[in-house]
Amino acid sequence: MKIRALIIDDELHAREEMEALLGETGAIDLLGSCGNGIEALQLINRLRPEVLFLDIQMPVIDGFELLNMINQEIMPHVVFVTAYDQYSLKAFEEKTLDYLLKPVDSRRLTLTIDKLRKTIGENRPPNYETEAIRRIPCLLGNRIKLIQLGDIEYISTGPAGVHAVTATDEYFTEVTLKVLEERTALLRCHKQYLINIDSINEIVLLEAGLAKIRTHSGKFIPVSRRYLKIIKKKLLI
Repeated sequence: MKIRALIIDDELHAREEMEALLGETGAIDLLGSCGNGIEALQLINRLRPEVLFLDIQMPVIDGFELLNMINQEIMPHVVFVTAYDQYSLKAFEEKTLDYLLKPVDSRRLTLTIDKLRKTIGENRPPNYETEAIRRIPCLLGNRIKLIQLGDIEYISTGPAGVHAVTATDEYFTEVTLKVLEERTALLRCHKQYLINIDSINEIVLLEAGLAKIRTHSGKFIPVSRRYLKIIKKKLLI
């Protein structure tokens, strides 16, 4: 059975070259390719690839930062592709499966494919050292905007997806609520909301153990019974 893969590289010619090389191996089912982190997260969340051929140096979000934004439950194996040998050591420190130096040598790629077959065949899960997310990539028209965590009042999720809300704006992001809860300091206050504790202006207590948070900009966020105690404890009240 072929290995389901994505190529992520900001350079079109590099993606096309890798597509051709992977096609020659006969071992890869190429699900798609893309040139930035937002598109990558969208494809990973939707297609659930088994492996990423991931460029390290990309604008806005580099390869290491992208890994921090992937849900661990669907984390694929990663083969870093880089033109810079100094990144190879960090690639192994991140416990990626392998790395390839550009321009990619077909014989070296064959060794990587063999390693992938063995790892996937033995059902060995990826084991990467993910770090805290410092900023959230959001889509704004045809631009990617990086929102610093300190600027966010809350995160919400619904039928239209996940949105990061600041005092003045609202931005769509492909990073899931689960990942943001696990890898940022944002607190869960409701099944559909995460709150930046520094944005809380007041907590309004309601009937039946419910509450709502008023942010410094005047927005109201629901708080469920399950999370009210946690938030009060965090605020030392």
